Amino acid sequence: MQAPSPLSPPSGTPRPATPLPDLAWLLGASGLIPFLGLGLGAALGWDELLFPLLAYGATILAFLGAVHWGLALQAVPDEKPAERVRLVLGVVPSLVAWVALLLPVGTGLAVVAGAILLTAAMETVAAQARLMPAGYLRLRWVLSLGAALSLGLGITATGG
Repeated sequence: MQAPSPLSPPSGTPRPATPLPDLAWLLGASGLIPFLGLGLGAALGWDELLFPLLAYGATILAFLGAVHWGLALQAVPDEKPAERVRLVLGVVPSLVAWVALLLPVGTGLAVVAGAILLTAAMETVAAQARLMPAGYLRLRWVLSLGAALSLGLGITATGG
């Protein structure tokens, strides 16, 4: 008999399907304000906003990893096979964010934008396996696309 995949649906009862609180949407949308402001400012020629944009993106990327660390620590027993993947996904984004801060700004912006989108893609796989809270994925993609587009404005401002 083959062992279950770390991201296969749990065999028992999944987490209860509770919608995200309205405050999650409000705070999430508020988190796009620095992205949009810095990205637009950089696109308008204020080059001094490029590193703050990168730093904010790196901070948010590290935060996204923390979501998975928290889910791993609060997992129900049926989610045990996903524990390792969750813990790794909890740490890797912060390491990528740190490396991005050490790169030239344009490259760092691209790395952070790609990592934010890749993390959302991995969360999509986890959601299909019923390992993410209900409603989170929709919010996550809205915020990820807004962040990536803003980081893209910064990339274009660097000539990249």
